[in-house]
Amino acid sequence: MAVREQIEQEARAAREAAARLNDGAVANALAATASMLRERRADVLDANAADVEAATGNLDEGTLDRLSLDDARLDELVAQVEATAALEPLDREIGTRTLANGLVVHERRIPIGTVGANFEARPNVALDVAGQLLKSLNAAVLRTGGAALRTVTALVDEVLRPALEQAGLPPAAVGLVRSADREGARVLVSMPSLVPLVILRGSGPSTAELAQLAAQNGVRTLAHAEGGGVLYVHSAASLEKALALAEASIDRLGVCNRLNLALVDRGAKELLEPLLELFRAHSLDVHGEGGAPLDAPIGHEWASDPERVGSVTVALVDGLEEALRIANDETSGLAAGIVTEDAGAAERFLDGYRGTAGFWHAPTRFTDGFELTGAPETGINVDGVPGPRGPVTYRDLWLRQYRIVGDGTQRR
Repeated sequence: MAVREQIEQEARAAREAAARLNDGAVANALAATASMLRERRADVLDANAADVEAATGNLDEGTLDRLSLDDARLDELVAQVEATAALEPLDREIGTRTLANGLVVHERRIPIGTVGANFEARPNVALDVAGQLLKSLNAAVLRTGGAALRTVTALVDEVLRPALEQAGLPPAAVGLVRSADREGARVLVSMPSLVPLVILRGSGPSTAELAQLAAQNGVRTLAHAEGGGVLYVHSAASLEKALALAEASIDRLGVCNRLNLALVDRGAKELLEPLLELFRAHSLDVHGEGGAPLDAPIGHEWASDPERVGSVTVALVDGLEEALRIANDETSGLAAGIVTEDAGAAERFLDGYRGTAGFWHAPTRFTDGFELTGAPETGINVDGVPGPRGPVTYRDLWLRQYRIVGDGTQRR
């Protein structure tokens, strides 16, 4: 079957299935998903081991880390799905008011219908996205990078779809692009009548290309393409806290919210060398101050640079205003934090930062839907326009609708 034909078939089936979703059955299906993931973990881990083996030598260390599942990560997935199942369903009624003419206006949330998701070779995203879409009563059509296709196929066919069926829901509510061909992504963003919204997660250039193609086809997108956390070490910073925050921010290098750029105030220059020693002790390549010359823009995201994942940029700044300017204008706008014992400086930094998450004495690694909202995210949207921004969860995946009730006498 041709790629387009297969995706259209999955999307039509998902659209039909969406009409049958309801809060109670979805909660039961997600609880069953967690149970089946426990029961069928061996199948999922076997599929993942085959994916990792095939990708070793072809993918960089950070991508392999994101691709890999083990018992601990599977347990985390189970816990997140269970937590999603237990969350309160979305309140459909936003508000009601009565106009002077007697019309009663109800503002409500309604499902989108069918939502696509194109994501990198990161299997846990399949459950994160599918869970959030189902929780918001939307059907899903998933497409992953070819390196994770075995694992995601196992998650869909051996876990998600059987769980839906067990809960009395159509298994087709979660569709899957079953081709590793890149054409699958292009098709997914070209079907506005079947899939009006597509969630995009991946590298900046490829995601930007898909977003542009989607716009040409009349498909809306929620993109998570760029990241990189910023830590500003203020002149009133504690060395102990600066080192603790930096270390807590580099526990994983292949994730978007890890420390990417350290800005050290010239008034705290004595903290520079201890920071550099910390980075070197963790085998990080330093670019900029105290390291190799920076041959990329200051906000360049190392986590998405296959050749230099284990890198961090360090720069000296002349004060809080310059740190804010860099964080706002030269990084993705994902997250920035400040370490300082000066509460007034912390407030000025947090008030001035325009990104999705600002931190004071906390690592940017907490820029995560599950950590901040209790619901796994479909991605983190850094757009500077109205709409879902920051970690996007089931609470954001709806359309606004007005319902108006009169008594037959109202006229304009």
